[in-house]
Amino acid sequence: MKKGEIYEGVIEKVEYPNKGCIFMDGQKVIVKNGIPGQKVRFMIQKKRSGRAEGRLLEVTEKSSLEMREPLCSVFPACGGCMYQTMPYEEQLKMKECQVKELLDNVLLAGGQTDSQGKPDYLWEGIQGSPIEFGYRNKMEFSFGDEYKDGPLSLGLHKKGSTYDVLNTGDCRLVHEDMTKILRCVWKYFRDRKVSYYKKMQHTGYLRHLMLRRSVTTGEILVHLITTSQETHDLEPLKDEILNLHLEGKIVGIMHMINDSLSDVVQSDETRILYGQDYFYETLLGLKFKISSFSFFQPNSLAAELLYSIVREYIGSTKDMEVFDLYSGTGTIAQLLAPVAREVIGVEIVEEAVEAARENSALNGLSNCRFIAGDVLKVLDEVEEKPDMIVLDPPRDGVHPKALPKIIGYGVEHIVYISCKATSLMRDLETFLAAGYRVERACCVDQFCETVHVETVVLLSHK
Repeated sequence: MKKGEIYEGVIEKVEYPNKGCIFMDGQKVIVKNGIPGQKVRFMIQKKRSGRAEGRLLEVTEKSSLEMREPLCSVFPACGGCMYQTMPYEEQLKMKECQVKELLDNVLLAGGQTDSQGKPDYLWEGIQGSPIEFGYRNKMEFSFGDEYKDGPLSLGLHKKGSTYDVLNTGDCRLVHEDMTKILRCVWKYFRDRKVSYYKKMQHTGYLRHLMLRRSVTTGEILVHLITTSQETHDLEPLKDEILNLHLEGKIVGIMHMINDSLSDVVQSDETRILYGQDYFYETLLGLKFKISSFSFFQPNSLAAELLYSIVREYIGSTKDMEVFDLYSGTGTIAQLLAPVAREVIGVEIVEEAVEAARENSALNGLSNCRFIAGDVLKVLDEVEEKPDMIVLDPPRDGVHPKALPKIIGYGVEHIVYISCKATSLMRDLETFLAAGYRVERACCVDQFCETVHVETVVLLSHK
């Protein structure tokens, strides 16, 4: 088996997050972006020390799990909805098996086993999202072209490409209100032949369209992100957007200037074309004000499930000092505050911290304190000592240098919420070595049709 050679095989299983496993002559080959049971053609891209990786070229035979027809026009070219041809129940089974296998392996290696040598903890399965489609409350779309020098497109990137952008005017991950706005904006600029930003040359005007929509209130924010390289009258666009027949209500339209060389959605300057730069969402009886760049769980209804589980795992916090590390807009902190002595949230994004402070005041909570800063540094400065810690870090997990500080508090219970299971497993190895054990664990699927899943773990000190 050599680099560049083309083979055909059957994907026997998919390991987290989307690593399809094909076994050929005793050799394991990882081919991403497949479904268990598919027969595929692939090209060997890497081969070293007994490991091989291949690039999917073609699905030659469907899997028996593919019981549905594609639900949007750009499947499978778009990398967003990997599993939309699988019934949702099968998606959940696969994700649950993936995470449980990872967790079992970590516990076996860490010596957390019962008398029969099996992993010793309570596995509580997976909970699916209350709605399978139209669940995302935030989406970032890119301007570009579907092929080199082609007409303007607006949507999501082609699978495996950082340049080609597909027109995704029928994306099923978002509410139809969002796709109506996307089609309106795309047509407006296409008809006027406005340029898009080319990442290699650093020239052009249109960069991104970011949409946020509250599931519970229907309030919508529209953000057009451009460079400052051209000047265009956006009043007609604003009027066209406001005249759309939507189920929800547009409460703000922003024009953001971004001259950064990196391909990220950010703002050097924000101009409000209409309304306001925030909207409201409600979760478990609490009201949250969410601004343009505030972090908020992308699936509001599944987030309610997630936070209900977190609250159950935490149990009684009566008279406790609770640290909510990587607190975002303070959702978890505010859910715990009514039954805690004090909750201290730490978050590096200052805008999210401001929103958290506003939200706690909005909900009449006086025992929440939010600190803007890096967890690694803030823990050295905070005088209070926690009785319990909640961790909800970004995809890369907890900073390796912050882990000893967290462990050093010696709290009896830690609840860890993870959106990337492999980062969680790496961190769990450190916790197990430091004398913690996994008591309970489960998954919540906030990302239907995709390779991602949320995991919640309750750790206790031995």
